[in-house]
Amino acid sequence: MKRPTTTTAPAAPSALGVAVGLAAAPEVATGPEVTHGPKVTTRPAATPGPGAPTEAGATAGATGLPRPRADAVRNRERILTAAREAFVEFGAATPFDEVARRAGIGNATLYRHFPDRPTLVRQVVLFTMGRVTASAEGSLAEEPDAFAALCRFTHTAADERIGALCPALADDFDREHPELISARTALETAVETLLTAGQDAGLVRTDIGIGDLMVALSQLSRPLPGTACLDTDRFAHRHLQLFLDGLRAPARSELPGSAATLEDLRQKTM
Repeated sequence: MKRPTTTTAPAAPSALGVAVGLAAAPEVATGPEVTHGPKVTTRPAATPGPGAPTEAGATAGATGLPRPRADAVRNRERILTAAREAFVEFGAATPFDEVARRAGIGNATLYRHFPDRPTLVRQVVLFTMGRVTASAEGSLAEEPDAFAALCRFTHTAADERIGALCPALADDFDREHPELISARTALETAVETLLTAGQDAGLVRTDIGIGDLMVALSQLSRPLPGTACLDTDRFAHRHLQLFLDGLRAPARSELPGSAATLEDLRQKTM
């Protein structure tokens, strides 16, 4: 599959890291386009009809809650994107000053959105998970066949820094936060649906499971120790495609052991 080009983007992976991969939090806009992999198409916002309330005074459906201002949404998006890239380079202990500098905002704006580090880390993970989930769903809906969809999803997920973000999920990370559980379930469902579609169509070998896919994606998209982590994209995508070619049906070899499931990963690593 020829992938279109867009204009921009703990030693062993924890079960959370490979399972969550790294639904944006509610009302979070998606980040900037990534530099590799296909572009994920999003549905354009509907045009307000005559007499519709302005954004500043609109209410979000029947909840009666004020809709976020456009500049607040943009600021949140910039912060989450900047924090994700900073975490990839320096880890989740990156100073807030550095995140604010990268996002082009003041510290006060950063703290207004994310009052402490655990909140910021959790929201970065949710933000990335949402983008990866949307990629899986969009790929299956838009690509000509299920194997092409699997390839598109895998490369896009690598651009979302899944593997490199795993170290952010430190021991004090709240793996059982309700938002995280909900987003993780959505992600797992989307990826399993994508993989099953390929197997049902006879395009993907049937002796692999979602756990095999997520482990490989986590490992192959993570920078090697001592390397300039943001310069490894060209290698990651090359090696991911080699892996994907090995998933084609009919299988050309017999795999040792049995297909890995997400439950297998959780039992062994959590």
